[in-house]
Amino acid sequence: MKFNINKYGIYSFAFATAVSLTACVNDLDVTPIDPNLDTPENVLTSTEAYNQMLAKCYSGLAVSSPDGDSGSPDIEGIDGGFGQYLRALFNMQELPTDEAVIGWNDQTLKDLHGLQWTSSDVFVSAAYSRVFYQISICNEVIRQIDKASNSSEATMQQYRAEARAIRGLSYLHAIDMFGNVPFTDENSEVGGGNPQQISRAELFTWLVKDMEETAELLPANPEKYRAGKGLCYMILAKLYLNAKVYTGTADYQKCAEYCQKVIDLGYQLESANDYWKLFCADNDQYLGVGHEIIFSVYQDHINTQAYGGTTYIINAQVGGNMNYADYGLGGNGWGGIRVTPQFVDKFEEGDQRATFFTDGQSKEIKDVSDFFSGYAFTKFTNLKADGSTIPGANSFPDTDFPVFRLGDVYLMLAECQVVGGVSCDGIAKFNAIRTRAGVGEIANPTANDIINERARELAWECHRRSDLVRFNLLTTSDYLWSHKGMNSNVGTPHAVDAKYNLFPLASSDVISNPNLEQNTGY
Repeated sequence: MKFNINKYGIYSFAFATAVSLTACVNDLDVTPIDPNLDTPENVLTSTEAYNQMLAKCYSGLAVSSPDGDSGSPDIEGIDGGFGQYLRALFNMQELPTDEAVIGWNDQTLKDLHGLQWTSSDVFVSAAYSRVFYQISICNEVIRQIDKASNSSEATMQQYRAEARAIRGLSYLHAIDMFGNVPFTDENSEVGGGNPQQISRAELFTWLVKDMEETAELLPANPEKYRAGKGLCYMILAKLYLNAKVYTGTADYQKCAEYCQKVIDLGYQLESANDYWKLFCADNDQYLGVGHEIIFSVYQDHINTQAYGGTTYIINAQVGGNMNYADYGLGGNGWGGIRVTPQFVDKFEEGDQRATFFTDGQSKEIKDVSDFFSGYAFTKFTNLKADGSTIPGANSFPDTDFPVFRLGDVYLMLAECQVVGGVSCDGIAKFNAIRTRAGVGEIANPTANDIINERARELAWECHRRSDLVRFNLLTTSDYLWSHKGMNSNVGTPHAVDAKYNLFPLASSDVISNPNLEQNTGY
């Protein structure tokens, strides 16, 4: 059974009361997804109605508002573009690293690359708010399904499991970025007061159990764009990959086990000729069992118009002497994001992933504000796989965002073997990635080879900050990149306080909820 992931096909029942009272972010003025609300009793009258309600869990990853790009955002107090889920995630996971620097002067945006944000940073708060709003939406969907007279039906139980899986994805982002966080689930009392804080280690244990149970309830080969076993297995693999960070105890063995479970589902690595098609306007043809993309966020130039997601990435990467039409855009790019010279230097000659635009661009970043300072990186495009433009294309791309894909699984297995000492075929998988990219094999890769290969293969896919934290490189002097730790164009890159391995909880939430303790150092 299909649902419409678009700005019109989503039931909007009584989220106004239910979500605002159970949201983890107490200071938010959370607005309903439609001003013309009805009650659940009047709207949720069929299984299809619950299917459309579930669609909000998915669309929350793609859009900021049910009313299109100019509509009122789900969350007030933050620009709808800044507060879109994928844009906020990209800002948190890429801008503090060597993979991206942005030239805009929007509020505290440059502080992200300088690793010097505060607990009141508007971009950190946007990510925090969006993650917990999404969790609250999923919680409410589960509650409504549990209250339904037909809740025990197989279809309804699958919808419930899908909402759990999408909630699990957001809790993965929460544990990774914010550590000890406010916690709610479907059993949290509506109007029950401020949420309690859960420790990172306790959330790890809860999330592992929840995703293990959920995986058993979902199909191995789900309908396109919907949650299946692969999504849950990827969340579990990511949890165990970062277990040392989250709990203090590494567990690469379990990471390898869940990576293998993903492979056993039948996902396949795409060919060298098809690699770039994973990031183009019709990349949905590479989604699902038999292909490489395991889970992606739907993007459409008509139905998911928002200033986040791949709209943000593709428009922001285009500027200077670049011709916007060469990237399938319907108008000039935004001229914002480039990469550091240290990232450029990671690529060997012949590596097909080194798609840098250099005409008029200096490799060195002399001025963060100047788009010509630093190479542009053109990984994502709004062109179709055959190089043609989508009919009616505009500046809202059709390029889906690949949240998880098999290339990451292969590199996780490599890390499990090289860093974790697990007996698996990780090195072979590592070299399969390199061979596809057009570079030579490495017989005995080191930990440094692993982290560098992850940079080349997974750039701009929202993994880099987590990877650098896991390898103790984000804040230390062991690895420096252009403008790391700097707040201007003066000075030299340097190590920063270890507190920046975590983002702070939103200060407004800590002030309003006495149950919350701020992360150390903020």
